[in-house]
Amino acid sequence: MSTLLSLNVGLPKDVPWQGETVHTGIYKEPVEGARMVRRLNVDGDGQGDLAGHGGEQRAVFVYQQQSYEYWSDFLVRDDLTPGAFGENFTVDGLPDDEVCIGDRYRIGEAEFEVTQPRVTCFRVGLRLAEPRMAALLVGHHRPGFYFRVITEGEVRAGDAIVKTRTGPHGLTVARTDALLYLPGRSEDDLRKAVDIPALSPGWQQSFHDLLGTDLAAATVIGPAVGTKPGWNGFRPMTVSRTVAETPVTTSVYLTADGGAPVTAPLPGQYLTLRISLPDGSTAVRSYSISGMPDPASYRITVKREDHGRISRYLHDQVTVGASLDVAAPRGEFVLREGDDPVLLVSAGVGVTPVISMLRGLAEAKSEREIWWLQADRTPDDLVFAREVAEHLQRLPNARAVTFYTRYPTPVAGGVAGRPTEQRLRELGVPAGSSAYVCGPAAFISDLTTALRDLGLDPGRIHSEVFTTLAPMTPGVVARQTVPPHQPAGAPGTGPAITFARSGLTVRWRDSDTSLLGLAEAGDVPVRFSCRTGVCHTCVTPLIAGDVRYDPDPLELPPEGQVLICCAQPTSDLVLDA
Repeated sequence: MSTLLSLNVGLPKDVPWQGETVHTGIYKEPVEGARMVRRLNVDGDGQGDLAGHGGEQRAVFVYQQQSYEYWSDFLVRDDLTPGAFGENFTVDGLPDDEVCIGDRYRIGEAEFEVTQPRVTCFRVGLRLAEPRMAALLVGHHRPGFYFRVITEGEVRAGDAIVKTRTGPHGLTVARTDALLYLPGRSEDDLRKAVDIPALSPGWQQSFHDLLGTDLAAATVIGPAVGTKPGWNGFRPMTVSRTVAETPVTTSVYLTADGGAPVTAPLPGQYLTLRISLPDGSTAVRSYSISGMPDPASYRITVKREDHGRISRYLHDQVTVGASLDVAAPRGEFVLREGDDPVLLVSAGVGVTPVISMLRGLAEAKSEREIWWLQADRTPDDLVFAREVAEHLQRLPNARAVTFYTRYPTPVAGGVAGRPTEQRLRELGVPAGSSAYVCGPAAFISDLTTALRDLGLDPGRIHSEVFTTLAPMTPGVVARQTVPPHQPAGAPGTGPAITFARSGLTVRWRDSDTSLLGLAEAGDVPVRFSCRTGVCHTCVTPLIAGDVRYDPDPLELPPEGQVLICCAQPTSDLVLDA
């Protein structure tokens, strides 16, 4: 019979880590006597990052003595004591390859249900001073698992563990973990997983997202979106035409040398330009593709920004016949297939990707319900008004509303003010829609909130920004934000790494171990969780160059992307970060 060997608790605390401070509850210590286990945790216990840990579905974490023995041998360590893996219950028995999602157990006075495997996280590596640990736990099929508390009650070390119910479909913890994090996914196992009521909602959603997709191309973060880049790095294209759309907005037509066909973009994708400026510097900038006038050409549409070096150059100095370096179309802000209503929402020059979507719907003669919601200051600022009207005329179920933000009263052909939740509700915008939103960051934030309040599923609200993405650094205590800069100390002599969104190019240094670490040294906003190539939170589009991995990720990202947490450059790189 399985037994609770040790009951471990610990409250969150701040710990130093790589020059940062991490707030974490990973540090647990054994306690004597009985403790009450409640719906959210064990008395005296707590979690530092409630977004990734804790809550009703992850109230108690369980790890096995047999896994302690395995890791002691594998890591050649004799200092692994109960609580070292952050678990509340150190148990004898209950192996990950036998315990199933939905199984229930009685321990002492309490009853528990198995809800999910451990969430991969760098903090277990921090606790054990073993940075590889998150990947090792998954790769060796020893993740441990979480309990939901069915019946509250007291437990103590020495209590017997009695199975009270067997979960449906017999999907073990180890198999469930591999189904999310490792290649070779099974459609049959995915269908079993989403049919287990006890599986926590986050894992349910991840598996639902994978169902019915090309599993060979999918990764832990879901089905592959977009297409393989049409070419590697940059290629020269010629400016074949420029058109002033408004006093501050110009379209630039880029044509392949010799008129050879170029890769057709998915509606919503973007191009990245590398431009040598008159001062001798090189700048990289991405622009949404607003059209493809012929098989050999792309159209981008650029707003002139007073402080934008590239936009001013494209407006003021680029002439027909000029050659620009262009990377292949990329991007995951693309129109998804379906029959649900579509909202195409934009502000200002944010219209550029969504007009490509509108054109795609018009060319397909889509019968979907389509809402075109465009905001701009005045009619004179409106971009593509005639083109939009032509596309809308070809769509039988389309409705268009234009908002003029500089007008306090209604104007002919438009609505005064901004597209608020109340306005959208009054217009009858359907809550079952998929929305595609592009514009300034504040507009995207406000519209996303409005659409959620209207009842749209957050997972069906898609947006595109070309500024740096919001950082995702779980547990790291916030500090003052500074603009990206050259790392402190002597500059490197290795490959040049360009972080395109951040406008920063730095040289790889001998002391660098990953692109993620180099980005952090220059305060480039980053996103991570495991830091060992498991979770793919750090995945970043690779515009130009090549990398190698050390350690190897458990699953490679799609072609044209890179896991910066475990990648090193083998040439100069341009990253969309």
